[in-house]
Amino acid sequence: MKTIFSGIQPSGIPTIGNYIGAMKQFVQLQDDYQCYFCIVDEHAITVPQDRLKLREQILQLAALYIAVGIDPKKATIFIQSEVSAHAEAAWIVQCNIPLGELERMTQFKDKSQKTGRTSVNAGLLTYPPLMVADIILYNSNLVPVGEDQKQHLELTRDFVDRFNSRYGTPKQPILVSPEVKIAKKDSGGRVMSLQEPTKKMSKSDTNRKGFISMLDEPDVIRKKIKSAVTDSSGIIEYDPDNKPGISNLLVIYSAMSDLPISDITAKYHDSGYAEFKADLAEVVVNKLEPIQTHYKELLVSDELQTILDDGAIDAQKVADRTLQKMRNAVGLGRKPKR
Repeated sequence: MKTIFSGIQPSGIPTIGNYIGAMKQFVQLQDDYQCYFCIVDEHAITVPQDRLKLREQILQLAALYIAVGIDPKKATIFIQSEVSAHAEAAWIVQCNIPLGELERMTQFKDKSQKTGRTSVNAGLLTYPPLMVADIILYNSNLVPVGEDQKQHLELTRDFVDRFNSRYGTPKQPILVSPEVKIAKKDSGGRVMSLQEPTKKMSKSDTNRKGFISMLDEPDVIRKKIKSAVTDSSGIIEYDPDNKPGISNLLVIYSAMSDLPISDITAKYHDSGYAEFKADLAEVVVNKLEPIQTHYKELLVSDELQTILDDGAIDAQKVADRTLQKMRNAVGLGRKPKR
């Protein structure tokens, strides 16, 4: 069975875009792969955090992982900072990646140009090696990511090739090179803002009408969808280049109902936007309500803590084996007896 690793930052309650683009995929993949799903809290501290709020958000995200349908009996769910191998492996990765490769990372380039290099946190430059470590520690064959993370997977593959070439042999590579899995746009790979449908939906959007949180109340969801930007044609069709607003709503409808977009457009061929939006709102509400109920139950139970404890133990065992291979390769520590 091939292995998948993926992680989400605990930087607030995920949106339905995060659910459609990542978490829903996790649920679908867990039956066919050995899965490691991580709350990557060490990535979150590349920007200042309130320690109590961060701890709360870590547990909230873990509860949502399970509430959406990730089964801890099928997948390993754990918190990154509770597996020390991530930080140690990241140092070895950093020492084997040229500075120029990190400076070419899009996020570092964009932010350093906006704020100036002297004010950018060093973590913004060095967090890609931590992401590389996250992936390679579990011998990941496949990594489901959004289009905006593709560059980091290329960095990972380049690092693995370089490390294996430097320290291993063609017949005995030390690390596994992962493939990237990117969802297609029409299946929710990139859910857009409800207010600016040419921009990706984000929980950090200052316009709260632009995104739907996984924990939004039903009436809030209905209002946000009702006010979603469309166009003046009134024709319900999938045309992301010319009609991004209604096309985005069709993607959401399809992902939340598991109906093909072609079936949805046929159903609403003679309908207007108002009727379509009203029905879409109920589809989203009906999908989220049982998730929200289970989420609330998990937060007040001991089950969540037990799952995370077990997940950290299982992840540590696997990660430590890979880390030891890396340590041996670069000459760290004493020579093992066997």
